[in-house]
Amino acid sequence: MRKENEKRLMLDAGQMQKVFGGGDVYLKKIEKELHVEIVDRDGELKIMGEGQAPRKAADLILALVHDGQEPMEEQRVNYAIELEKDKKTAQKAADVMEEMDSDVICHTVTGKPVKPKTLGQKAYVNAIREHMIVFGTGPAGTGKTYLAMAMAITAFTRNEVSRIILTRPAIEAGEKLGFLPGDLQSKVDPYLRPLYDALYQIMGAENFLKNMERGLIEVAPLAYMRGRTLDNAYIILDEAQNTTPEQMKMFLTRIGYGSRVVITGDATQKDLLPGTRSGLDVARTVLKNVDEIAFMELTGSDVVRHPLVQKIVRAYEDYEWKRSRKNR
Repeated sequence: MRKENEKRLMLDAGQMQKVFGGGDVYLKKIEKELHVEIVDRDGELKIMGEGQAPRKAADLILALVHDGQEPMEEQRVNYAIELEKDKKTAQKAADVMEEMDSDVICHTVTGKPVKPKTLGQKAYVNAIREHMIVFGTGPAGTGKTYLAMAMAITAFTRNEVSRIILTRPAIEAGEKLGFLPGDLQSKVDPYLRPLYDALYQIMGAENFLKNMERGLIEVAPLAYMRGRTLDNAYIILDEAQNTTPEQMKMFLTRIGYGSRVVITGDATQKDLLPGTRSGLDVARTVLKNVDEIAFMELTGSDVVRHPLVQKIVRAYEDYEWKRSRKNR
């Protein structure tokens, strides 16, 4: 029979509020996942459980309250629990969370810090810092485009590059855009809306529009890149799984001196015509041994949207794995 142990933590009122959550939802989750009982005694948490469970729960709580006055998010709680339960992670959850919390890329227009929230995102951000070209692939909600955008805006504000170029393929342009009212820009804008949204949030609408009018920020469909040489720019190609091999080659050969490039995509969400190879898939094969190019793969564990999105992504990953295994 395992011996029941006890661990005690002293927290201030703000830390208590963070770790408890509305209706004690976070505290109950920690108790359930780590098999402990937690009792509050006037600012002192008494954590009881068998074996190393109380110590792990205490480490987890310290990891969660480390981030100053930042409001607690369910994703942060879930990820900290995942780290503490993961036997393959050598570092304590508190150390991992502290490392990520200290890596603030920039702040949004409302003052919210933009930083990696998972180990996968941290590795992705580090790769962007260290390589001229980075391919960031993974499912929806892993922050591929948003973090790349934050890195681009930071480099731009520090005068490390003279402009930002954001592009993505308008995959349905040949079939549907001609029937929409308005000029060409108004027809392609719906395909570029996610890029505008991220820019507004990080940079602010007024600052973004001012730089766009000056030509320092460009948001355009991939077809507009043909024939150009892009020097001293931070270039982001989004939805790269919807490029053809020819489009991807065209884009990569536009890159000039002083430029940095991030290419993002989700190989499981292609909108190409049946039988058409994805430029993203081909590039991963052709360029895997080229220096200064990094390939980063984010997974379901890196999803930072609503927890239900993470469950959906993992369910689809399991389905695709079983399907491919059956076909083999």
